Amino acid sequence: MDMFILFIRTILLYILVFAVLRLTGKRQLSDLQPFDLIITLLVADLAAVPASDTGVPLSYGIVPILTLFLLQQLVAFLSMKWEGFRYAVCGRPLLMIAKGVVQEKSLRDARYTLNDLMEQLRSSGTFYVADVEYAILETNGQLSVLLKGPEQQVTYRALNLESSKVKPPYMVVQDGKVHKEALKQAGYDLKWLRSKLPAAGIKDEKQLLFAFVSESTLHMQAKQRWGGKMVFVDTEGKK
Repeated sequence: MDMFILFIRTILLYILVFAVLRLTGKRQLSDLQPFDLIITLLVADLAAVPASDTGVPLSYGIVPILTLFLLQQLVAFLSMKWEGFRYAVCGRPLLMIAKGVVQEKSLRDARYTLNDLMEQLRSSGTFYVADVEYAILETNGQLSVLLKGPEQQVTYRALNLESSKVKPPYMVVQDGKVHKEALKQAGYDLKWLRSKLPAAGIKDEKQLLFAFVSESTLHMQAKQRWGGKMVFVDTEGKK
């Protein structure tokens, strides 16, 4: 009986924690502000005790979790209304590199070493400080980097060229299941998809591991039991 009660309590607390974290936003853990991160850790810790100990009343977990949720919503509301409060809670972005020069004061304010800065630069794909025009340490700990002009990628606009229309890739088949809505958004139907299957050496869409439409190309891969063949076919049918 105790095991069944523990089972039910765990399910209820899981649903509560999931709902609370879902309502606080969709950001990943690495994107959380310090206050949000503290709330997340406390909620998880508060749920663990009543979930594992039937001697602790369930309300001892539910009430503090709901209180933290309301506190988080209050802080979020105040942060939107008053800039000074937002800076007090979340901090300010720090200019780490300005016009190619590392800002020592910002390093001290952020408790950063040069090694920390270089690690962040490498994570963003930049290996030389000399290539950086500006680097800003955001309040969530991410480093935003603007490269110097000669190091930036050339764009169609810079070359005064007309760019092709860009569309997101549409996953139309996943693990043998057709996503009809994605297929419709891509501008095709099931009949069209099935007409392309012979190019991958298969007879049924259920044999596909995945298929997605990317611009003018249909990318298909059969499941391993049907050869695992990967094929690229343009939307007009040419391989």
